[in-house]
Amino acid sequence: MILVNDRFVERTEATVDIEDRGYQFGDGVYEVIRVYGGAPFLLDEHMARLARSLREIRLEPPYGIDELTDKIRRLITLNALGDGIVYLQITRGASPRTHGFPKNAHSVLTAYTQTLDRPLQALQEGIRAHLTEDIRWLRCDIKSLNLLGSVLAKQEALDKGCAEAILHRGKTVTEGSASNVFALIGGVWFTHPANHLILDGITRRSVLRIMQELDMPVKVEAVTVEQLLAAEEIIVTSTTQEIMPVVAVDGRPVGDGSVGPWTRRLQAAFEAAIRETASRSS
Repeated sequence: MILVNDRFVERTEATVDIEDRGYQFGDGVYEVIRVYGGAPFLLDEHMARLARSLREIRLEPPYGIDELTDKIRRLITLNALGDGIVYLQITRGASPRTHGFPKNAHSVLTAYTQTLDRPLQALQEGIRAHLTEDIRWLRCDIKSLNLLGSVLAKQEALDKGCAEAILHRGKTVTEGSASNVFALIGGVWFTHPANHLILDGITRRSVLRIMQELDMPVKVEAVTVEQLLAAEEIIVTSTTQEIMPVVAVDGRPVGDGSVGPWTRRLQAAFEAAIRETASRSS
């Protein structure tokens, strides 16, 4: 079942107008919510970020965030989703094509579920990453539909046999193509401040809380490419990648080339949070 505005319909009944502004301009925002054991993970935080993104692009949703939250839970139940994701997006709707905001268009909301296994092998062994210049726009704090820069970076990494691209603007590391980046340098975790150059990831926030709970030193401060390449441990974090160790960057090992002990402690704490969420749905 697919959620289209306020209706649950079969996927074959869900259509998008050819002049929908999300399709033509990327004029909209989205969220991806992880589901573990039928329970949405950090749902309220995702909904709060969605509300912020909507405000930033001056887009009114078809109805309120509280009602949408209830419908997301209903969608999960209708599709009997165990482990997977909910994808939702809101566009400015359909209107004759012109750059300015249309006066009479109505926003369009769509959401669907997808079964998705956890990346357990990669979480255990780590991944390789590729450094590339950050060519995206300057409002990366908005979770907008404009993802071409991230798509190109991700494909560049994949073409080089890497699982993720780590982006930098000049000498400054920002984030991954679909993740946030943390680097352990001199026994302190560093991650880029949540400003307009990165998306303030929901998993990023969770990891920062876990670091505080574990008394791990952390600085919300940007690092240079040179500093990143000298890091003892590197992780990338996201809804679908969770806390993913990076064991090599452009062929250079991170630390001794294996998953580090600080990363393992973070993963264990995150795993406990996942189990707690899943247990609430059983």
